[in-house]
Amino acid sequence: MQFGYTILYVEDVPGTVAFYEAAFGLSRRFVHEAGDFGEMETGATALAFSSLQLMAQLGKNPQRAVSGAPQCEIAFTTADVAAAVDRAIQAGATLVQAPESMPWGQTVAYVHDCNGFLVELCTPMGAGN
Repeated sequence: MQFGYTILYVEDVPGTVAFYEAAFGLSRRFVHEAGDFGEMETGATALAFSSLQLMAQLGKNPQRAVSGAPQCEIAFTTADVAAAVDRAIQAGATLVQAPESMPWGQTVAYVHDCNGFLVELCTPMGAGN
């Protein structure tokens, strides 16, 4: 078994892809011409977005992210967490927690993306930690 991708359900797939390009420096892998599905280049495992409308049409019961009550988070590692937070905020992310040094040596910060999903920005584990 291999972890292939994570799919976040969003209102606006093309807008979310553009946000992730600007906020986190990711590159789009593709956006379907209908605008209901898109993927970002993130390494071996892709980050994907599917529209709430498409998921409803497929018989699912999609829910929007609730920024005050996250059910999950995604995390991006970077050597410079403070710069990553600044870039994300300039692109429209909302600061949840400023960069903080953790007891295990990792630097961690949190923002909400344009949909309210919780995004952790952190130094890699084991990178001098």
